[in-house]
Amino acid sequence: MLPVDTLPSGIVTVTLTPNPTKPRGGVVVLDSWLIGEISATMRDVAQRNPRGVILRSASERVFVAGADLAEIDALDDAALDAYLRAGSEAFSWFNRIPCPTVALVHRTALGGGLELAMHCDAIVAVMPAAGEKPWMIGLPECGLAICPGWGGTQMLPARIDPELGIVRTATGQPFPIADAPTGLIDAHADSVDGAMAAAVAWIEAHPRSAPRATPTCIGPAAASKVHPVLGRAHAAVPPSEPVTAVFGCVCIGLERGWDAALAEERRQLVRLRSLPAAREKLAAFLKR
Repeated sequence: MLPVDTLPSGIVTVTLTPNPTKPRGGVVVLDSWLIGEISATMRDVAQRNPRGVILRSASERVFVAGADLAEIDALDDAALDAYLRAGSEAFSWFNRIPCPTVALVHRTALGGGLELAMHCDAIVAVMPAAGEKPWMIGLPECGLAICPGWGGTQMLPARIDPELGIVRTATGQPFPIADAPTGLIDAHADSVDGAMAAAVAWIEAHPRSAPRATPTCIGPAAASKVHPVLGRAHAAVPPSEPVTAVFGCVCIGLERGWDAALAEERRQLVRLRSLPAAREKLAAFLKR
């Protein structure tokens, strides 16, 4: 179980921690261990009937660095599909639990880390100090010749301008957190304590007593808004296998909804990671 604290207000905090058998210098990574801990912890939290949930990270270096690419690389296709399904099931607690949920993002949130945060109702971010190196937030998977696998193709275009969201997903280019586009960050703070206060205030101002079927995402209801920008988005991105996969997932989400799009993301990620471009980029990444 992950650390859980209950505030006097009845709001619960859940703290993501590094795998104790793979500490990675204190960096939180979404490996199978952490996915299992999220699922077990949130199942327990749901029994407490909290007024709200704040998801935070124990790491002082990142919120979540993303998925465990070394673990992914070692899995066969069936095991990778199971890993992705387990992640989706664990993350879904943050929209299914019948109370408002907030991700408190301090420092970098990339790939699966941002996907996890976007499953929450809101994201509250700590801003870097003046002169500090920018902290990045985004979906860099296509830069590794793969694609998101936990709903990123559906959530980012729903939270920000859809054309920008699709382009940045397809290019794998993240944002400096201080320059995150409108809609991605719901509140800002200059410190972790300030972000905690902002998260509590957001929960108090946005009560929710029923589960949500999905996180904030595109879908058939957004088709009239998103379809007109697809041509411009496609023209802005050099063609590649991952780009085709992203646009295919977006179109499936618009036509058939969240579950179908998630299934397509999984299928594409399993397929892409075996292609030569991904093998080369993942090998270079894992040698760092």
